[in-house]
Amino acid sequence: MQMNDSASALIISLFEQFGLTLTPHSWLYQSTSLLLLFIVAWISLKIMRVVFHGKITKLVISSKNTWDDELHKHRFFRRCGHIIPAVLIYLLSSVLLDESKTTLVFVQKAMLIYMLLAAVAAGNALFNTVEDIYNASDFAKRAPITGFVQVGKLLLVIVAVLLIIASLLDKSPLLLLSGLGAVTAILLLLFRDTILGFVAGIQIAANRMVNTGDWIELPKHGADGEVMEVGLTTVKVRNWDKTISTVPTYALITDPVKNWRGMSESGGRRIKRALMLDVQSIKFCNSKTLEDYKKIRYISDYIDHKKQELSEFHQRQQIDEQDLLNSRRLTNLGTFRAYTRAYLENHPQINQKMTLIVRQLPPTELGLPIEIYCFSANKDWVAYEGIQADIFDHLFAMLPIFDLRAYQRVSDRQADLT
Repeated sequence: MQMNDSASALIISLFEQFGLTLTPHSWLYQSTSLLLLFIVAWISLKIMRVVFHGKITKLVISSKNTWDDELHKHRFFRRCGHIIPAVLIYLLSSVLLDESKTTLVFVQKAMLIYMLLAAVAAGNALFNTVEDIYNASDFAKRAPITGFVQVGKLLLVIVAVLLIIASLLDKSPLLLLSGLGAVTAILLLLFRDTILGFVAGIQIAANRMVNTGDWIELPKHGADGEVMEVGLTTVKVRNWDKTISTVPTYALITDPVKNWRGMSESGGRRIKRALMLDVQSIKFCNSKTLEDYKKIRYISDYIDHKKQELSEFHQRQQIDEQDLLNSRRLTNLGTFRAYTRAYLENHPQINQKMTLIVRQLPPTELGLPIEIYCFSANKDWVAYEGIQADIFDHLFAMLPIFDLRAYQRVSDRQADLT
């Protein structure tokens, strides 16, 4: 109170030198006090900018740490600089302004709200800094924290709003919290997606279901591409056609999702495709065709081994090799399967440490499927498609050498028959 009287006396004495008589309750005194508060706020804000933009920036640049660079990038120090002038005005207002006037209440409440808003802005900058530092670490590959950061920001805003309302109503924040029970159903309806997203985010992070950079497929939502962001309420997916799909976060745990991360982290990318062969082109091999096949280096040893095996079998069973009805013979299809497997085993772009199968599937009305099941060593999409195409280009071109035909629904077979 003594300090207040001294400040009032100083202002009144200054006006008396110009022949003006003032009282602490007059409008001119109140206006002058507000002008002084504004000037003090302006000067203190300029000082804070000089300090935070000049001194602290130099310290951040000279420092070897990275966290202070992130704080500076997100303007954390600059936003903190707005709190100090507000605190200063809040304290000086009780000294310069009359306590019986509503002006003091207005100024103090305004400064309190300003401090809370500045604190929320600084808190958001701090959350953004934590997120960027985390995303740059190796832990980001295990679990995203964007959803949790957004929850933190939401809680910070809710606390600030409660404090602002409590200040405006001159009520205790605890009293406001106790009154929220009456509107719980409305809050649950308003924050339904937020609550579901938060719960889903915990499960996603705990089970490492989806992370930023993963390739996922959600057929129900038409999403097929790379995850850009796993947020509190939505997940952004950049599709391969460069469109952006926005999917509810809880859909990742309620709807079927295919995550291709396993393929990315493995040693190869799967090739699974079948050649449809005309069953009418399958036949036994004779001595001449076997001699021709022996010229193919990948299967020359295979043919020698099979001929030896068949010869021993015929001797045990006392079967004449010229007996075409009872003897065992190689087929062009079996020889082609052996060649295909040997070709893949010698292919430099196929991962030989992973599954490699050339198998015959049940025949259909479209022919006999010979499926190639292996893994490309290069997992890049463009390179993978090129490797797969090169393999099947080669195999299709080799079919006539083995007297095999690829089945086609519209074929030149009719022209051959006529």
